[in-house]
Amino acid sequence: MKTRIVLKSHDSGFHFLRINVIIIIMDVVMMSMSMTGYGTSVYHLANTMLTVEIRSVNHRYLDFTAKIPSSFLFLEGKIKKIIQSYFGRGRIEVYIRIEGENFVKKTVKTDWDLMDQYMEQLSEARSRYHLIGDIPTETLAFVPDLITIQEAEAYPDGLKDAILNCTKEACEQVRIMRKEEGAFISNDLEGRLDTIYTIVSSLQTDRSRVIEEYRERIQKRITDHLDDSTVDQARVHQEIVLLTEKGDITEEVVRLFGHVAHFRRTLSTAGPIGRTLDFITQEMHREANTIGSKSTDTKISEYTVSLKREIEKMKEQLQNIE
Repeated sequence: MKTRIVLKSHDSGFHFLRINVIIIIMDVVMMSMSMTGYGTSVYHLANTMLTVEIRSVNHRYLDFTAKIPSSFLFLEGKIKKIIQSYFGRGRIEVYIRIEGENFVKKTVKTDWDLMDQYMEQLSEARSRYHLIGDIPTETLAFVPDLITIQEAEAYPDGLKDAILNCTKEACEQVRIMRKEEGAFISNDLEGRLDTIYTIVSSLQTDRSRVIEEYRERIQKRITDHLDDSTVDQARVHQEIVLLTEKGDITEEVVRLFGHVAHFRRTLSTAGPIGRTLDFITQEMHREANTIGSKSTDTKISEYTVSLKREIEKMKEQLQNIE
């Protein structure tokens, strides 16, 4: 919510008050967050280096994806809960890398059941075919699936907790970046909202002039084309009132002022507000279209074009607000 104070006093007490107001405004603006951010956290444990990298981009809802080493896929649910505790909207991509030496532990595995069958078959073949001589032991190594080498990833103790802690640290960095960018976007939105307020105020000021000019034009056309003796003046005045009411933009102006106030209140609210603000701008655009369709005045039409232009720019910015 933006506060306007216009004073010409140079009293030191005034300056103190003005500074406080500006600080409050800045705090309020910082409440909105962008959906774009980046964060990374690196952790060293023994000969292991853990890197957690998080990227955040625009998305209509909260969308989570993660690339995690297979040995730690069981942590995906906990990582997702951490992400949900930090963010309300956006596409969040998490990348976890583990690098270092001696991560793979190799072991030799022998299928003894298969070995027994193999030896029984060799013995039977020697007996059946009267074979003489010993079978070299080395041949056993070439029998498929008899002796295999298995690899198992071996990580230092405490790496599981380190992954979760690094994820939180990276989330903090992403959130800081999203807040900083959100502040810039909010400042831009506040400026455009001020412009919209000024345009709507001009519409309100010119409304009475336009209605009066419209009434005079209708009256002149009736006078020019009809004989006063045959005109029912009461009916004429009634028709003039009906026609001018059709071109009256009072309701639209009042609703636009309401939408501007609602936008300001929402912009100062903590939490995901992007979709709400987007809905408000849609309503503002609807009112602007109605004013444009009712307009019979060049100046009002110019105001309407400017109004639509500012609303469209706001809608573009809101695509990145959480």
